[in-house]
Amino acid sequence: MKMKKKVMAELEKCYSIAPLHYKNKDHILVAAEKTDRCILFDTEGNEEETVWEGPGGVMTMVQVPGTDGQFLATHKFYSPNDSKEAKIVIATPKDGKWEIRTLADLPFVHRFDILESEGKHYLIACCLKSGHEYKDDWSSPGKVYAGLLPDDLSGFDEEHQLQLEVIKDDMLKNHGYYRVVRDGKMSSLVCCDGGVFRFYPPTEESKEWKVETLLETPASDATLIDLDGDGKDELLVLSPFHGDTVLIYKENNGGYQLVYEYPEKIEFLHAIWSGEIQGKPVVMIGHRKGNRDLLKFYWETGTYHADVIDHDCGPANAYGFHKDGKDYVISTNREINQIAMYEF
Repeated sequence: MKMKKKVMAELEKCYSIAPLHYKNKDHILVAAEKTDRCILFDTEGNEEETVWEGPGGVMTMVQVPGTDGQFLATHKFYSPNDSKEAKIVIATPKDGKWEIRTLADLPFVHRFDILESEGKHYLIACCLKSGHEYKDDWSSPGKVYAGLLPDDLSGFDEEHQLQLEVIKDDMLKNHGYYRVVRDGKMSSLVCCDGGVFRFYPPTEESKEWKVETLLETPASDATLIDLDGDGKDELLVLSPFHGDTVLIYKENNGGYQLVYEYPEKIEFLHAIWSGEIQGKPVVMIGHRKGNRDLLKFYWETGTYHADVIDHDCGPANAYGFHKDGKDYVISTNREINQIAMYEF
């Protein structure tokens, strides 16, 4: 496997990554977990501009569908112990600058997404916990919120916020999120100490959110992908919260059966992305302690394998895309303050 690495930028505690279509071109957003910049890059990995200088605490960024560069982002989620003032903001390009307005104050909001269902858009937002009184306080479990997202967000600000409702509560250490698209329909994987859950947005037939329990294994993050090409998804799970174990479950008779456990313990698992690299389905995994590697999991010669892509870099998140016949993965190597692009 041939691979080239390019360091895109140095950014202290770099964390969140997202694609952005803006001015008829594809771009990449990267923002910091702590108080630092949000940077816009081109898809060659060159810095274009600073979206904001602070306040940071950016766990998630998602483009608003149908817009020219408008996106939503979390602000002020600095750590599980410092997120009471977390919120979701709207970033809108205007006259060469970026306007930042509040969409919703939502303490401890960690991950969120915008799902489309039958022409309507829904915001789904996952809060790591719902209260906090002292360091490492987990006495108030997290929740999942949702709401219908209007096409026009110009009326929202600090004084006029989007109303959200709780669609699932009692989710201890509600950390992991991954969008799933199957047959053009979107759903969400959400992971917590109670397991892995799949959320389906409302439809004309079913007016309420549907929540399906996939696993009761404590999970930090998960993704669904058909690694072995048999037409059925594998569910790759990082377990438990910020844990050290990679598990692969196979879809079987409406449920998921454990078929593989990576033989090594990988301390502080965090980054996860699934897709295709060089025509092969893969899952990229990163961990933030110990060897702090970026690894690629895949199926070959009748079993699962893992290759080390980069060592001692401590990835927080990863995102992959295809361009001009080549595959790229961007990793926010948080533990060394490095935004990196890997070309395959």
